Amino acid sequence: MFDAWLVAGQSEGLVRFAETALPTIWGEFRLRIYADRQTGREHIALFRGEVRGKNGVLVRVHSECFTGEVLGSLKCDCKEQLEDALRRVADQDGIVVYLRQEGRGIGLGNKVRAYRLQSQGADTIEANELLGFSPDSRSYGEAAEILRDLGVGSIRLITNNPDKITGLRAGGIDVVERIASPSTVQRHNRCYLETKLVRMGHLPAAAPFSGCPSRTESDRK
Repeated sequence: MFDAWLVAGQSEGLVRFAETALPTIWGEFRLRIYADRQTGREHIALFRGEVRGKNGVLVRVHSECFTGEVLGSLKCDCKEQLEDALRRVADQDGIVVYLRQEGRGIGLGNKVRAYRLQSQGADTIEANELLGFSPDSRSYGEAAEILRDLGVGSIRLITNNPDKITGLRAGGIDVVERIASPSTVQRHNRCYLETKLVRMGHLPAAAPFSGCPSRTESDRK
C-alpha cells in the first residue's frame, strides 16, 4: 500500500514521500516531503488552506541555511526571511517550499570554507569563485515541480531574488506579483546584503539598506 501511494503520488523527478499535519508556533500547516529520485535530497512543502486551482497563492521558495536558521548566524538574513514567510502564510494561507540546497547549492562544508575566505576580504561572490563554484549554483526546477504538484494556478512570490521569478516561470509557474522579503541590516550582514543588491541584481528588501562602509573593515566577515 505504501509503495503504491508513492507511485501514485509521483511527479516528474520528485516523489511524494510523506505527509502529516504540523502544529507550529505560527499555526498548523500541512507538511509534505518530496524525495528527489536522482539525488536523494528531501525537499519540503509547508502549506495552509486550499491552494489547488487557486490564483494569487502566497508562496515563498526558500533555500536551506543551517548556519542562520539553526545556529543563529548573523552573517545572513535567511532565518528572518523564513520566519516572515511562515507568519504570512499562517495569516493568509499559502505555501513555503523549502529546498535542500545549502550555501546557494555548494553545500554546508563549502559554505563554511567560503565564510573563511570572506573573513580574509573576499565578498560572497568572490569566495564562491575562488572555490571553483559559480556565485549561485541553485536551481528552482524542483520548486516549480512541487508547486505544479500542489496545483496552484498563479502565485504571489515573496522574494528579493529575480532568479527565483525567472526559474519558476521557466518551470511553468505563473508569477503574478513579487512581494519584498524583509532584511534587517546590521554590521555582520551589511556587506553581504550589499553584494546581493549591487553584484547579484537582487531587488530592494522591505527594510532600508544602509550600505557597506568599507571592504577592509572587520564586519566584512
